[in-house]
Amino acid sequence: MAPFILATKSEKYPGVSLGFADSCKSKLCISVLEQKKPFASVTMSEDKPFDFLRVLRDGIIAGGTAGIVVETVLYPIDTIKTRLQAAHGGSKIHWKGLYSGLAGNLAGVLPSSAVFIGIYEPTKQKLLKLFPENLSAFAHLTAGAIGGAASSLIRVPTEVVKQRMQTRQFNSASDAVRLILAKEGFRGLYAGYSSFLLRDIPFDAIQFCIYEQLRIGYRVAAKRELSDPEIAVIGAFAGAITGAITTPLDVLKTRLMTQGSIKHYGGLLSCTNTIIKEEGLAALFQGIGPRVLWIGIGGSIFFGVLEKTKALLAHQNSSIDIKSDSLKQQ
Repeated sequence: MAPFILATKSEKYPGVSLGFADSCKSKLCISVLEQKKPFASVTMSEDKPFDFLRVLRDGIIAGGTAGIVVETVLYPIDTIKTRLQAAHGGSKIHWKGLYSGLAGNLAGVLPSSAVFIGIYEPTKQKLLKLFPENLSAFAHLTAGAIGGAASSLIRVPTEVVKQRMQTRQFNSASDAVRLILAKEGFRGLYAGYSSFLLRDIPFDAIQFCIYEQLRIGYRVAAKRELSDPEIAVIGAFAGAITGAITTPLDVLKTRLMTQGSIKHYGGLLSCTNTIIKEEGLAALFQGIGPRVLWIGIGGSIFFGVLEKTKALLAHQNSSIDIKSDSLKQQ
């Protein structure tokens, strides 16, 4: 999710805080500084006050943009993954209608992605100021978990409707919402909520932590800002690794969300035990191929679009600040 780095950095020495870099004029000083710093540490600038509303606004715009692009491009892979996971042993997989539910899903993806990044970015900035530099990974983990928990209130109903349509239970998002409410009540829109949180909070925390740490560490090692292809590769790696690790949790979430009013599973433990007993342990890894492919490519696109959008917003903000300062001096 170019880069507009929320922690203000020296342009001459990427990865090093502006205030300290200005006091260290020689390459030797920078080299000594980098040797003393732990991997992927990051220092927030104390020179510029933290503008919460601006960071929140930019995060909402960048997150919403990145979420829409990824969902539109990779939706067919997500549909295949969902159908593989929802299929009980030996069930036939349908290959038609791979874009079923896309329009309704985009209506939920836009606000949920916006909420996630809108909360993640300012939370990350605040935590990076509170945590010691060698514990920056915990700031990223915590911010990812908080952002995921907040966005889940939007993401879960969206995910329920999307997966019911992907498994061909409904023909439109409006029909899905209406019939789910009629048959299962409001709670039906939050079917599998606990499994969703169990999957997505660790997923969001781990993915963003891996991405941020690799990005910052690579930038410090290279002593420059990263190119767009480099950000894409780091995003793909972070997504693929996290996607593979959390596949069993994703299978449980999919089964609970798509079972409908006929309760085949009573909850997380019931779902886990039933799947292992009836289909074997391997069933918990159904759809791992499409999932890793989908999230790997998705991570590449998401973080690439995210950082590019933030860079454009940062440039725009910088122009506005310059004009504002110029007017004040007149």
